[in-house]
Amino acid sequence: MLLNQPLKQKLLELLSPEQVLTDELDLKFYSYDSSFHAKLNRFFPEAVVFPRSTQEVSAVMRLAYEHNISVTPRGAGTGETCGCVAVQGGIIMDLSPWDTIEEVDVANMQVFVRPGVVHANLNTHLEKYGLFFPPDPGSSRMCTVGGMVSNNSSGLRAVKYGTTEQYILGLEVVLPNGDVIITGGQNSRAIKNVSGMNLTKLFVGAEGTLGVITKIRLRVWPKPKGRGLAMAVFDNLEEAPQAVLDVYRGGILPSGIEILDDSAIKAINMYKPEINLPNAEAILLFEVDGNPAGVEWEGQQIKEIVSRRAIKVEWATEPERIKSLWQGRSVVATAAARIRPDGSRIFAGEDISVPLNKVTECLRRIKKMAKEYGVAVVNYGHIGDGNVHTAPVINLDNQAEVEQVKKLTDAIHRLAIELGGATTGEHGVGAVRACYATAEHGEALKVMHRIKHTLDPTGIMNPGKLLPPEGDDYSA
Repeated sequence: MLLNQPLKQKLLELLSPEQVLTDELDLKFYSYDSSFHAKLNRFFPEAVVFPRSTQEVSAVMRLAYEHNISVTPRGAGTGETCGCVAVQGGIIMDLSPWDTIEEVDVANMQVFVRPGVVHANLNTHLEKYGLFFPPDPGSSRMCTVGGMVSNNSSGLRAVKYGTTEQYILGLEVVLPNGDVIITGGQNSRAIKNVSGMNLTKLFVGAEGTLGVITKIRLRVWPKPKGRGLAMAVFDNLEEAPQAVLDVYRGGILPSGIEILDDSAIKAINMYKPEINLPNAEAILLFEVDGNPAGVEWEGQQIKEIVSRRAIKVEWATEPERIKSLWQGRSVVATAAARIRPDGSRIFAGEDISVPLNKVTECLRRIKKMAKEYGVAVVNYGHIGDGNVHTAPVINLDNQAEVEQVKKLTDAIHRLAIELGGATTGEHGVGAVRACYATAEHGEALKVMHRIKHTLDPTGIMNPGKLLPPEGDDYSA
């Protein structure tokens, strides 16, 4: 591998000086993401580059391939699993400045973007056409569409609108050897396409381990005209998941269904007392969107159905009241740290997914495990699709607490597998969950390794992510 100075010189032959960083202070900003793992460790790259064209990405990849240098694609760095940090050194390719919305093809309901476009900015741009890109991650104002594709992100409204992969019609990808391919048809603008192998889905959710995504063809939808929100309060946690199933059985598919348990309610009221959520074991939020008449009908149906189990239900369609009811959910991630004065919320074990009929058991067992390990936690999440968010709160200066929370988050990941779920529902695997791949995927993991070897034979593409080292057995 080239050392720092020779590497810098080679990169400057391909890019302008402002597109290459190698100073230690600059590299420090790229040594972490939002994860707990990155708080405990620092992973310094040898260089950071800012390509602004497919040709520049291809040139850097050819250099890296020739000299066996690792390359880690990066968007806004909002990830929580060390997916965008250079755990094995090498080059970080920062794609966040490459934020061009190239074309909105209104007639064909699709948009072409470069990977650095911020999710919220894209939807602001699409509003003028009456369109929107439905996946709705909590980091909408920061995260990039390229990062969303790499992690197959979703968010609050996945119940109705699903995950990012459902909206990817095609990709331009630079392979590890610098070759460029277009998936989904070279000149296609079709929405339906079953021609050839579905290479698009191979790259979505691959977390940058198979190539660099340089252009994205996204399907977009008409923006709904109506929206309403129901808040239901429960004095028994077990009733909340049952109420969700009752709504589904009633033939209604809300756009989002969120849960706050008593720990989250307490944290929110400590953080912003003016929100004044009622004391209860759980609160559910049902959001409905569509045409205004349909929204009103579905909202009234939800109110009637959920009232059979809840002690209080409120339905609202006025924008200000909806905003007020959503406020608690929107601040819970920040509010979590308030449950102990000397604590910090960490992002670890925060994203498991379990079957809908296991949500109650999951929440109960996480609370029990947290008590056993002596770690304070706040629980909330997207109950409509079984995605549970746990926020451990610890004193990071206390090494004993750090070790206990490691044990707790390992137990949470293993609980997800035991309950028939997954260690991550939307935040990705990165460097922190690859150790569970054998237990999750079994023999299918061998096929994943073969695909990786085929596209990345020298192993330079975001190494140390998504898959455990071949031959390592973490199943115990």
